[in-house]
Amino acid sequence: MPSFATVLSPVGKIGVVSDGSAIRRVTWRSDPPPDTDAEPDPLLAEALEQLTAYFDGALREFDLPVDLGRQTDTTRAVLMALYETVGHGETLTYGGLARRSGTEVPARGIGAIMGANPVPIIVPCHRVVAGDGLGGYSGGAPGQGLATKRWLLEHEGALPASLF
Repeated sequence: MPSFATVLSPVGKIGVVSDGSAIRRVTWRSDPPPDTDAEPDPLLAEALEQLTAYFDGALREFDLPVDLGRQTDTTRAVLMALYETVGHGETLTYGGLARRSGTEVPARGIGAIMGANPVPIIVPCHRVVAGDGLGGYSGGAPGQGLATKRWLLEHEGALPASLF
């Protein structure tokens, strides 16, 4: 049975699901999904430690196995290109990620894939931006997606701190 726990962060409470061999979900909710155990397995405990270290500024790269679940080959290629090639403090445009992934997904389609990312922050969809600004972001508290994306990018030094 998968296990679930939460970690407090500057952008809200984040839930994490582990099946003991991979991190399966990172969520912006604090209620455990159905059929999960409240006892953290060792991998979940490690994920919580790494997320805490990331938010404290002490971790720049996650070292966790992830399971993206059932995805199309194209979606998996895009998410893995993001995970493997866009590092801490870097950004890449939606079109740039499409090219880097070797897929023929248009930029708008890349945005939809980012919105369906099952393990945000670890697979850093916040690092994918529009050619003319931040683009969108579905993470964070309801209605706070872009503020959350901006905070994450500022935290990584990819954007200058906001004046307001």
